[in-house]
Amino acid sequence: MNRILLFFSLVVLMITASCSGKFGKIMKSKDFEYKYKMAEEFYAKKDWLYAQQLYEDIFPYVKGTQRYEDMYYKFAYSYYYDKDYLNAENLFKTFVENFPTSTRSEECEYMRAYCFFKQSPKVELDQTNTNKTLQLMQAFISTHPTSTRMKEAADIIDQCRDKLELKEFKSAELYYNLGFYKAAALAFGNVSDNFPESKKADEYKYLVIKSYQRYAEMSYEDKQRERFERVVNECNDFSERFADSKHVTEINKVKTQSINFLKNLPK
Repeated sequence: MNRILLFFSLVVLMITASCSGKFGKIMKSKDFEYKYKMAEEFYAKKDWLYAQQLYEDIFPYVKGTQRYEDMYYKFAYSYYYDKDYLNAENLFKTFVENFPTSTRSEECEYMRAYCFFKQSPKVELDQTNTNKTLQLMQAFISTHPTSTRMKEAADIIDQCRDKLELKEFKSAELYYNLGFYKAAALAFGNVSDNFPESKKADEYKYLVIKSYQRYAEMSYEDKQRERFERVVNECNDFSERFADSKHVTEINKVKTQSINFLKNLPK
C-alpha cells in the first residue's frame, strides 16, 4: 500500500514539475499574443493561478485596447473561482471603477457584494463582512431596481439580517446567563429595537421583562419599588403589543407577582 502511495506521489511531483517548467517558458516568452492565448487556455481549463499570472503580466500591453475589459473581467473571476474572495472583491470593485459603462458593470457590483458575503464568518465571530454585505446589497437594489439579481440580493440581505440578529441575541443571552440582568434587559431591548420586524419580537420583549424581574429581585430594598414598577410597566406594554403571544400567560403571572411584591414593600 505504501509503495502504491509513493508511486502516485512521485507521478504527481513529476507532472507538477513538468507543468511548472512549461509555464516558466511561457512566462519568459516575449510573444504577448502567445501569452494571451495561453492565459485564455488556462482560464478555460480552470487553472486559475496560471491564468492570473499571465493576465497580470500582459495587462500593460493590452490596456486601452478592446481586450482589456474582457481580460480584467476574467482576472477578477479567476480569484473568485479560486476562492480568494478578498482579492476578488477588490478586483470587481476596480472593474466597476474602470468600466462604469460596461454591460458587465452591474454584474460586477453584485459580485463585489457577494464576495463580502462569502467572507461572512460564523455568528460568534466579528461581523464586519456581514455588515458590509448588507450595505452593498442594499445599495445594489437601490441602484438597480430592475435587475434580474434583485431576488438573490434580497435573499442575501435577509440572511445577513438573520445572522446579525442572532449575534445580538446571543450576546444578550450571555449577559442573562452570567447574571448581569440589567445589561441583559438593555441588550434584549436593543435586539427588539434593531430588528422590529423580527418573528421573535415577542420573545425578545419577554426576555426583557424576565431580565428586569430578576434585576429587581436581586436589588437592595430601597431600589426595589422603582424596579418592580418598571417590570409592571413592561408587562403592560407587552400585553398591548403582543396580545396573541404564547408568553401572555407567563407575562400576566410576572405582572401579578410584581404587583403583590410592591404591596408588601414598606411605604
